[in-house]
Amino acid sequence: MTIGNVDLGPRPLLLAPMEDVTDIGFRLLCRRMGAAMVYSEFVNCDALVRMVKQSLKKLEVCDEERPVAIQIYGKDPATMADAARIVVEHAHPDVLDINFGCPVKKIATKGAGAGLLQDPPKLLAIARAVVDAVGHQVPVTAKTRLGWDQEHRIIVTLAEQLQDCGIAALTIHGRTRSQLYSDHADWTLIGQVKSNPRMHIPIIGNGDIHSVSEADHAFDTYGVDAVMIGRATFGQPWVFSRQQLTIAQKIDILKQQVLTSVQRLDEYRGILHSRRHLAASPLFKGIPDFRQTRIAMLRAETVNELFSIIDDIRATKLCD
Repeated sequence: MTIGNVDLGPRPLLLAPMEDVTDIGFRLLCRRMGAAMVYSEFVNCDALVRMVKQSLKKLEVCDEERPVAIQIYGKDPATMADAARIVVEHAHPDVLDINFGCPVKKIATKGAGAGLLQDPPKLLAIARAVVDAVGHQVPVTAKTRLGWDQEHRIIVTLAEQLQDCGIAALTIHGRTRSQLYSDHADWTLIGQVKSNPRMHIPIIGNGDIHSVSEADHAFDTYGVDAVMIGRATFGQPWVFSRQQLTIAQKIDILKQQVLTSVQRLDEYRGILHSRRHLAASPLFKGIPDFRQTRIAMLRAETVNELFSIIDDIRATKLCD
């Protein structure tokens, strides 16, 4: 599968863009685990054009993580185009992605992210503006949902329209905005988009994929060109790996994730940044009376303290 001139190989698995999750450290770890391409946290275009330091920092990319996509969001075509130029100049991404799918209230209700699904003409105007601005330099892709709600699942028509705007690949999350992350992702419409004979760009499926075997089922059943994995990476970046890893290896990977965050930030902030992954890791499920251990892990303030708790967990798991 290729996006522009970016070759991702057969049946690629991609790391989804997630705010406060997919920083460089986590992207690198997921690439090493087998992700074919990784995405940045989404970047606010209004902040980018004002050269806000925190937003510019999200454009940091290292060669080891490539191919990498930078994702942007906003609600004004001209601002989005200007921000796209800044991204290309500063980050030189392999792919530039437009966020038309974020369901979070503070984004969607202000007319950005999935909020644009209520205004398809404006959504398409943004896509055209970004493609016109940087499409000659980098493939421009988009990520969206099935529609705003169950009565307006517009994705089959919208996909064709985005393709006509010059979008080089389309990621579809199998829920509407109104569903947020509830219910099960519906892949049937993703399959309809892929089987549409008028569609020729790659279609990437997203939603409720928790393992390589589930991704393979999506490839086989719906014919998608790639599968994107998001929340299932929390606490298990090895979800991309086709190798069977031992419990000890998985625990070492989580410890490496902590160390990477500490090295990039500092001890206190690095541990804070890693906590959501440790708390969510399925590796710790099923341990008797784990609640107190989990609380202690989330309260740990030093690497030595945290690793001592994790090593005790390792001993418990390996003795089972």
